[in-house]
Amino acid sequence: MPNPSSPSPNSNDGYDIAFKALLGVLAVAVPLSNLVWLGGNATAWMTGSGSAAPYQPIGALLHPDQLWPGLNHTALLVGTRIAPTAVLLALAALGALWWSRHKNTSGGKKTSFRGLARRRDIEPLLAKAMTAKARSLRPSLADAKHVAPRDTGVLLGDLQGTRHEVRMGWEDVAVAIMAPRSGKTTSLAIPSILSAPGPVLLTSNKAGGDAYTATIDARATVGRVWSMDPQQIAHAERTMWWNPLADAKTLDGAGRLAGHFLAASVDASQQGDFWSKAGSNILSQLFLAAALDDRPITDVMAWLAFPADRTPLDILRDHGHAAVAAQLKGTVEGPPETRDGIYETARQYAAALLNTEIAAWVTPQEDTPEFKPSEFVDSTDTLYLLSKDGGGGASALIAACADSVMRAATARAERAGGRLDPPMLAILDEAANVCKISDLPDLYSHLGSRGIIPITILQSYRQGQKVWGDAGMDAMWSASTIKVVGPGIDDPDFADKLSRMIGDHDVESTSISHSESGKSTSVSMRQERILAADAIRALPKGSALCFATGMRVAALDMKPWYQQPEADEISAASERASKAITERAVAKTTPKQSDFTTAA
Repeated sequence: MPNPSSPSPNSNDGYDIAFKALLGVLAVAVPLSNLVWLGGNATAWMTGSGSAAPYQPIGALLHPDQLWPGLNHTALLVGTRIAPTAVLLALAALGALWWSRHKNTSGGKKTSFRGLARRRDIEPLLAKAMTAKARSLRPSLADAKHVAPRDTGVLLGDLQGTRHEVRMGWEDVAVAIMAPRSGKTTSLAIPSILSAPGPVLLTSNKAGGDAYTATIDARATVGRVWSMDPQQIAHAERTMWWNPLADAKTLDGAGRLAGHFLAASVDASQQGDFWSKAGSNILSQLFLAAALDDRPITDVMAWLAFPADRTPLDILRDHGHAAVAAQLKGTVEGPPETRDGIYETARQYAAALLNTEIAAWVTPQEDTPEFKPSEFVDSTDTLYLLSKDGGGGASALIAACADSVMRAATARAERAGGRLDPPMLAILDEAANVCKISDLPDLYSHLGSRGIIPITILQSYRQGQKVWGDAGMDAMWSASTIKVVGPGIDDPDFADKLSRMIGDHDVESTSISHSESGKSTSVSMRQERILAADAIRALPKGSALCFATGMRVAALDMKPWYQQPEADEISAASERASKAITERAVAKTTPKQSDFTTAA
């Protein structure tokens, strides 16, 4: 039977509530009484209505008229009631604001998470360290008195809850995984392009209201703008042509070009079957023959249509490629059903070259400048490569051009002592749709050391696995020194993988128990995930996680272009470019008066 004299749990709870209420009263009364005493003395001094009162904060709070008898009612009311109360409320508001920015909770738009990186954890990515690193990587900045932030690296965002800018340097390579409409273009691609100090390469499947329209005017002020738009996404006038066979004069180069057509048409899981490999081999052999004889790439389609044509065989033999010629001859003279299947596969891969409008971008054009990657990488020009999703052979040309530029940049860096200065930025937006470079994961291992900064932007991790396979995507993810993960990660396996990479932290757990002898409190420590998979999925728009090699994972507040000081200018330029696209599209679909005259 319980002892009637012992305190009950309910009575203990009542004592706790009373004690907390007392603390609350003291938290208000102590600062308010001191503010009243200060306010009363300040009012007496400013009005000249008496001398300063001795330090009696309680008396000032309860009987201010006794401490300052010379003050009139209005002055006493303002100095000892209104002003101190206003000051106390302002201090409370500032304290609440500070607390909301630094508290460890998981709610609200600016969600912060306990256990993620603080400033000291990512010091190498902040302004001072980035400036020093930029001076060491770029000889042109070594003796500069002032280095602009844009010259130190690519802005990723602010460390969450602070104004400390986090940047990736000129030796980093990045992968960004962000769902559609989560800020990958507005917060990453566009700001990076606008602030790039050297040549810029952008791949995209959109034009209106995208990185193309937002940056084309600004980039035109720092260098020449090249636009390759074979499928007329931006309805751009053809002011350039590029020769994809320029790098195909060797068997390796021809094989790479054929590989782009294969990757654009077949997923990674299907590229190892007989027909895919055989079709790719025929393309590489014909590309080599056309390149050696300085023929346009469209001649390859004529050879594919007539396998009995001996022209490519003769070219290969004349240029010392007897073994390749023998392989081609063996295919041509093999069983008809096998030969026809191989050639039909190759025709399907390169079918886009049958489209004269697409072919015009990759064949010599009179009075049209030729785009030369070797010259581009030594400039501050910009190259926009546009293609539709599932563009097949058209996207193969986009991937081939991007690959050619990056290989030319590598060669230029080697001639320049190892690195490009200024560095080249390659924004591979929608890479899994329009820029399927098969060995991109392998390129990631050395591009950063050459001053070539790729940022591959994907909508999901599985999207990358579909293009490069599980091993390839894992390799690219591992080789990336900067990984940016934004909102909208709906893959539970990937979200859990990220959660495990972020790690655990110690959480203090308090338990209270009641007994006949009273209440006891115990404190213990337990481990829990810093960010659970569901929290990663629920990242709010405008935020992202940054995984930098050798550092704790940091939460970022991303900085979209429309929040920058030059936003109005960028917006106006984007509207002009979008309007121009619309006008060009309308002009193409509106019949000309001459058409009616001809018909009549």
